[in-house]
Amino acid sequence: MELSIADIMVTRVVTVEMDDRLQLVKEIFDQASFHHLPVVDEDGTLSGMLSERDLLRAISPHIGAIGETNRDQETLLKRVHQVMTREPVTIAPHKSLDDASLLMLEYSIGSLPVLEDGKLVGIITWKDLLRAYSHLGRRP
Repeated sequence: MELSIADIMVTRVVTVEMDDRLQLVKEIFDQASFHHLPVVDEDGTLSGMLSERDLLRAISPHIGAIGETNRDQETLLKRVHQVMTREPVTIAPHKSLDDASLLMLEYSIGSLPVLEDGKLVGIITWKDLLRAYSHLGRRP
C-alpha cells in the first residue's frame, strides 16, 4: 500500500494572518519546533507562507543583543504580508509522497501546505517525507 500525503501530514496547523506583526511570528518560532507558517486571510483562505528564514531576513540581526536599538526593535513591527511568500506551492492530500518530494525539490522549498477543495487541511515538510521514507525502508 502506497502512502499518501493524508497519511503523514500534520493536521493541527498553526497559522498567522496577513496583518499580524513579525513580533508574533518570532514568538511562535521561538516556542515551537516547526519552521513554516501558513498565512491565511480573514476567512481562512491560504494567502501565503512564511518561513523562519523569511523572518530572519526581515528583522534586524541585533534583536536580543546588548547593542539592540529602537530601530532594531521596529523591524518586528513589520506585517506578515510584507515578507511572506505569495501564491505558495501546495499539494492535495490524495497525492503521493513522491509528488511532494518532486515539488519540494523543483521549487527548493521545505514545506507544502495541503489544500482540499481550497481549504487548508494540513502541512507537510521535508522532515515528514524523510521520516516516512525511512519507515518504508524498514518493511519486514
